[in-house]
Amino acid sequence: MVAPIQVGLSTASVWPQNAAAGFQIAGALGYDGVEVMVWADAISQDVDALRRCARNHGVPVLAVHAPCLLITQRVWSPDPEVRLRRAVEAAMDLNAPTVVVHPPFRWQRRYADKFSDLVASLEDESGVAIAVENMFPVKPLARARSVSAFKPSIDPTEAGHRHYTIDLSHTAAAQEDALALAKRMGTGLKHVHLADGTGLPRDEHLVPGRGNQPCAELLETLTANGFDGQVVLETNTRSARNPAERAKDLAEALLFARLHLHQGNNDAVESEASESGR
Repeated sequence: MVAPIQVGLSTASVWPQNAAAGFQIAGALGYDGVEVMVWADAISQDVDALRRCARNHGVPVLAVHAPCLLITQRVWSPDPEVRLRRAVEAAMDLNAPTVVVHPPFRWQRRYADKFSDLVASLEDESGVAIAVENMFPVKPLARARSVSAFKPSIDPTEAGHRHYTIDLSHTAAAQEDALALAKRMGTGLKHVHLADGTGLPRDEHLVPGRGNQPCAELLETLTANGFDGQVVLETNTRSARNPAERAKDLAEALLFARLHLHQGNNDAVESEASESGR
Protein backbone atom coordinates (compact mmCIF):
# COMPACT_ATOMS: atom_id res chain seq x y z
CA MET A 1 0.00 0.00 0.00
CA VAL A 2 1.30 3.46 -0.92
CA ALA A 3 2.11 5.64 2.09
CA PRO A 4 -0.19 8.68 2.43
CA ILE A 5 1.23 12.03 1.43
CA GLN A 6 2.40 14.00 4.46
CA VAL A 7 0.56 17.24 5.14
CA GLY A 8 2.49 19.85 7.09
CA LEU A 9 1.93 23.33 8.45
CA SER A 10 4.24 26.24 7.69
CA THR A 11 5.19 28.17 10.79
CA ALA A 12 4.50 31.27 8.66
CA SER A 13 0.82 30.33 8.91
CA VAL A 14 0.66 31.38 12.56
CA TRP A 15 2.40 34.76 12.19
CA PRO A 16 2.59 37.04 14.19
CA GLN A 17 3.02 34.16 16.63
CA ASN A 18 6.43 32.48 16.65
CA ALA A 19 7.64 29.13 15.35
CA ALA A 20 6.99 27.43 18.70
CA ALA A 21 3.31 28.27 18.32
CA GLY A 22 3.39 26.70 14.86
CA PHE A 23 4.59 23.40 16.31
CA GLN A 24 1.99 23.55 19.08
CA ILE A 25 -0.90 24.21 16.69
CA ALA A 26 0.32 21.60 14.18
CA GLY A 27 0.45 18.98 16.94
CA ALA A 28 -2.94 19.91 18.36
CA LEU A 29 -4.68 19.80 14.97
CA GLY A 30 -3.05 16.57 13.77
CA TYR A 31 -0.72 17.82 11.04
CA ASP A 32 2.03 15.39 10.04
CA GLY A 33 4.80 17.94 10.57
CA VAL A 34 5.91 21.51 10.03
CA GLU A 35 7.86 23.59 7.58
CA VAL A 36 10.03 26.08 9.43
CA MET A 37 10.03 29.53 7.84
CA VAL A 38 13.38 31.01 8.87
CA TRP A 39 12.99 34.72 9.50
CA ALA A 40 13.29 37.36 12.24
CA ASP A 41 11.75 35.04 14.85
CA ALA A 42 14.71 33.88 16.97
CA ILE A 43 13.30 30.37 17.47
CA SER A 44 13.10 29.82 13.70
CA GLN A 45 16.86 30.47 13.48
CA ASP A 46 17.85 28.18 16.35
CA VAL A 47 18.23 24.49 15.44
CA ASP A 48 18.38 23.37 19.07
CA ALA A 49 15.19 25.26 19.91
CA LEU A 50 13.44 23.78 16.86
CA ARG A 51 14.54 20.29 17.86
CA ARG A 52 13.01 20.83 21.30
CA CYS A 53 9.76 22.06 19.75
CA ALA A 54 9.57 19.00 17.53
CA ARG A 55 10.20 16.68 20.48
CA ASN A 56 7.81 18.45 22.87
CA HIS A 57 4.89 18.44 20.43
CA GLY A 58 5.63 15.18 18.61
CA VAL A 59 5.74 17.02 15.29
CA PRO A 60 8.74 16.46 12.95
CA VAL A 61 10.26 19.10 10.68
CA LEU A 62 9.37 18.23 7.08
CA ALA A 63 11.12 21.19 5.46
CA VAL A 64 13.20 24.27 6.16
CA HIS A 65 12.41 27.44 4.21
CA ALA A 66 15.65 29.33 3.65
CA PRO A 67 15.55 33.05 4.57
CA CYS A 68 15.08 34.63 1.14
CA LEU A 69 12.45 37.33 1.72
CA LEU A 70 13.37 41.00 1.49
CA ILE A 71 12.84 41.29 5.24
CA THR A 72 15.23 38.40 5.97
CA GLN A 73 18.23 39.52 3.93
CA ARG A 74 20.43 39.66 7.04
CA VAL A 75 19.14 36.62 8.90
CA TRP A 76 22.14 34.32 9.52
CA SER A 77 24.24 36.30 7.01
CA PRO A 78 23.96 39.10 4.41
CA ASP A 79 25.38 36.59 1.90
CA PRO A 80 22.55 34.59 0.24
CA GLU A 81 24.84 31.64 -0.41
CA VAL A 82 25.66 31.39 3.28
CA ARG A 83 21.96 31.56 4.14
CA LEU A 84 21.18 28.70 1.76
CA ARG A 85 24.05 26.61 3.12
CA ARG A 86 22.86 27.25 6.68
CA ALA A 87 19.33 26.16 5.70
CA VAL A 88 20.67 22.90 4.28
CA GLU A 89 22.73 22.30 7.43
CA ALA A 90 19.64 22.96 9.56
CA ALA A 91 17.60 20.51 7.50
CA MET A 92 20.28 17.84 7.95
CA ASP A 93 20.43 18.45 11.71
CA LEU A 94 16.63 18.25 11.97
CA ASN A 95 16.29 15.23 9.63
CA ALA A 96 14.14 17.29 7.28
CA PRO A 97 14.19 15.97 3.70
CA THR A 98 13.57 19.29 1.95
CA VAL A 99 14.80 22.87 1.81
CA VAL A 100 12.63 25.47 0.08
CA VAL A 101 14.39 28.38 -1.60
CA HIS A 102 13.35 31.25 -3.88
CA PRO A 103 15.13 32.03 -7.16
CA PRO A 104 17.79 34.73 -6.77
CA PHE A 105 16.89 38.41 -6.93
CA ARG A 106 18.21 40.13 -10.05
CA TRP A 107 20.54 42.35 -8.03
CA GLN A 108 22.21 39.30 -6.42
CA ARG A 109 24.38 38.94 -9.51
CA ARG A 110 27.17 36.70 -8.26
CA TYR A 111 24.74 34.47 -6.41
CA ALA A 112 22.39 34.34 -9.41
CA ASP A 113 25.20 33.41 -11.81
CA LYS A 114 26.12 30.29 -9.83
CA PHE A 115 22.72 29.49 -8.30
CA SER A 116 21.88 26.40 -10.38
CA ASP A 117 25.31 24.87 -9.86
CA LEU A 118 25.24 25.73 -6.16
CA VAL A 119 21.85 24.07 -5.65
CA ALA A 120 22.94 20.93 -7.50
CA SER A 121 26.20 20.76 -5.55
CA LEU A 122 24.49 21.16 -2.18
CA GLU A 123 21.99 18.44 -3.06
CA ASP A 124 24.82 16.07 -3.99
CA GLU A 125 26.72 16.81 -0.77
CA SER A 126 23.77 16.69 1.64
CA GLY A 127 21.15 14.35 0.21
CA VAL A 128 18.58 17.09 0.96
CA ALA A 129 16.17 18.05 -1.84
CA ILE A 130 16.45 21.79 -2.54
CA ALA A 131 13.08 22.68 -4.04
CA VAL A 132 13.15 26.00 -5.92
CA GLU A 133 9.86 27.88 -5.67
CA ASN A 134 7.80 29.69 -8.30
CA MET A 135 7.30 33.39 -7.58
CA PHE A 136 5.16 36.25 -8.93
CA PRO A 137 5.87 39.63 -10.55
CA VAL A 138 5.51 42.94 -8.76
CA LYS A 139 4.03 46.15 -10.10
CA PRO A 140 5.91 49.26 -8.96
CA LEU A 141 3.68 52.25 -8.43
CA ALA A 142 5.51 54.27 -11.08
CA ARG A 143 5.13 51.59 -13.77
CA ALA A 144 2.17 50.35 -15.72
CA ARG A 145 3.64 46.87 -16.25
CA SER A 146 4.57 44.19 -13.75
CA VAL A 147 8.24 43.26 -13.58
CA SER A 148 10.11 40.24 -12.29
CA ALA A 149 12.51 40.79 -9.43
CA PHE A 150 13.93 37.31 -9.99
CA LYS A 151 16.56 35.87 -12.30
CA PRO A 152 16.04 34.37 -14.78
CA SER A 153 12.30 34.73 -14.06
CA ILE A 154 9.49 33.88 -11.64
CA ASP A 155 9.32 30.38 -13.18
CA PRO A 156 12.12 28.14 -11.87
CA THR A 157 11.60 25.62 -14.67
CA GLU A 158 13.20 28.12 -17.05
CA ALA A 159 16.52 27.63 -15.27
CA GLY A 160 16.00 23.92 -14.73
CA HIS A 161 16.49 22.28 -11.33
CA ARG A 162 16.12 18.78 -9.97
CA HIS A 163 13.43 19.73 -7.48
CA TYR A 164 10.69 22.35 -7.29
CA THR A 165 8.14 23.86 -4.92
CA ILE A 166 4.84 25.01 -6.37
CA ASP A 167 3.02 27.75 -4.47
CA LEU A 168 -0.63 28.25 -5.44
CA SER A 169 -0.89 31.70 -3.90
CA HIS A 170 2.00 32.71 -6.16
CA THR A 171 0.37 31.22 -9.27
CA ALA A 172 -2.75 33.22 -8.42
CA ALA A 173 -0.82 36.48 -8.08
CA ALA A 174 1.04 35.75 -11.33
CA GLN A 175 -2.26 34.74 -13.02
CA GLU A 176 -0.48 31.57 -14.10
CA ASP A 177 -1.98 28.16 -14.86
CA ALA A 178 -1.01 26.15 -11.78
CA LEU A 179 -1.73 22.76 -13.33
CA ALA A 180 0.36 23.59 -16.38
CA LEU A 181 3.23 24.72 -14.16
CA ALA A 182 3.01 21.52 -12.12
CA LYS A 183 3.14 19.54 -15.34
CA ARG A 184 6.30 21.41 -16.43
CA MET A 185 7.86 20.63 -13.06
CA GLY A 186 7.06 16.97 -13.70
CA THR A 187 8.72 14.43 -11.43
CA GLY A 188 10.88 17.25 -10.04
CA LEU A 189 7.88 18.58 -8.11
CA LYS A 190 8.85 17.77 -4.54
CA HIS A 191 6.99 20.25 -2.38
CA VAL A 192 3.64 22.06 -2.45
CA HIS A 193 2.72 25.28 -0.69
CA LEU A 194 -1.02 24.81 -0.51
CA ALA A 195 -2.93 28.07 -0.37
CA ASP A 196 -5.38 29.95 -2.54
CA GLY A 197 -5.72 33.31 -4.25
CA THR A 198 -8.21 35.30 -6.27
CA GLY A 199 -5.89 36.61 -8.99
CA LEU A 200 -5.16 39.94 -7.34
CA PRO A 201 -1.54 41.04 -7.90
CA ARG A 202 -0.50 40.27 -4.34
CA ASP A 203 0.39 37.23 -2.26
CA GLU A 204 -2.92 36.41 -0.55
CA HIS A 205 -2.30 32.92 0.89
CA LEU A 206 -5.97 32.19 1.46
CA VAL A 207 -7.30 28.99 2.98
CA PRO A 208 -7.62 26.54 0.05
CA GLY A 209 -11.08 26.60 -1.45
CA ARG A 210 -11.60 30.31 -0.82
CA GLY A 211 -10.03 31.51 -4.06
CA ASN A 212 -9.94 30.47 -7.70
CA GLN A 213 -6.90 28.21 -7.81
CA PRO A 214 -7.23 24.50 -8.75
CA CYS A 215 -6.22 23.37 -5.27
CA ALA A 216 -8.42 20.27 -5.25
CA GLU A 217 -7.43 19.24 -8.78
CA LEU A 218 -3.74 19.56 -8.01
CA LEU A 219 -3.98 17.45 -4.85
CA GLU A 220 -5.93 14.74 -6.64
CA THR A 221 -3.36 14.73 -9.44
CA LEU A 222 -0.50 14.42 -6.96
CA THR A 223 -1.96 11.29 -5.43
CA ALA A 224 -2.84 9.75 -8.78
CA ASN A 225 0.74 10.35 -10.00
CA GLY A 226 2.47 8.84 -6.98
CA PHE A 227 3.81 12.11 -5.55
CA ASP A 228 6.43 11.37 -2.87
CA GLY A 229 7.00 14.87 -1.48
CA GLN A 230 5.20 17.01 1.08
CA VAL A 231 2.12 19.23 0.97
CA VAL A 232 2.43 22.18 3.34
CA LEU A 233 -0.32 24.62 4.26
CA GLU A 234 1.09 28.14 3.97
CA THR A 235 -1.94 30.26 4.71
CA ASN A 236 -2.35 33.78 6.04
CA THR A 237 -4.16 33.89 9.40
CA ARG A 238 -3.15 37.42 10.41
CA SER A 239 -6.77 38.55 10.35
CA ALA A 240 -7.86 35.90 12.87
CA ARG A 241 -9.48 37.68 15.80
CA ASN A 242 -8.36 35.10 18.37
CA PRO A 243 -6.51 31.76 18.67
CA ALA A 244 -9.74 29.79 18.23
CA GLU A 245 -10.46 31.47 14.90
CA ARG A 246 -6.89 30.80 13.71
CA ALA A 247 -7.18 27.16 14.73
CA LYS A 248 -10.52 26.85 12.91
CA ASP A 249 -9.00 28.14 9.65
CA LEU A 250 -5.99 25.85 9.92
CA ALA A 251 -8.20 22.86 10.75
CA GLU A 252 -10.32 23.63 7.67
CA ALA A 253 -7.17 23.82 5.54
CA LEU A 254 -5.93 20.46 6.83
CA LEU A 255 -9.32 18.84 6.21
CA PHE A 256 -9.35 20.22 2.65
CA ALA A 257 -5.90 18.80 1.94
CA ARG A 258 -6.60 15.35 3.33
CA LEU A 259 -10.02 15.12 1.69
CA HIS A 260 -8.67 15.80 -1.80
CA LEU A 261 -5.52 13.76 -1.40
CA HIS A 262 -7.76 10.85 -0.36
CA GLN A 263 -10.10 11.55 -3.30
CA GLY A 264 -7.13 11.39 -5.64
CA ASN A 265 -6.24 7.99 -4.17
CA ASN A 266 -9.79 6.76 -4.75
CA ASP A 267 -9.64 7.91 -8.37
CA ALA A 268 -6.32 6.11 -8.89
CA VAL A 269 -7.67 2.88 -7.39
CA GLU A 270 -10.85 3.06 -9.48
CA SER A 271 -8.83 3.68 -12.64
CA GLU A 272 -6.56 0.73 -11.88
CA ALA A 273 -9.54 -1.51 -11.19
CA SER A 274 -11.19 -0.42 -14.43
CA GLU A 275 -8.04 -1.20 -16.41
CA SER A 276 -7.62 -4.64 -14.81
CA GLY A 277 -11.26 -5.51 -15.52
CA ARG A 278 -10.94 -5.00 -19.25
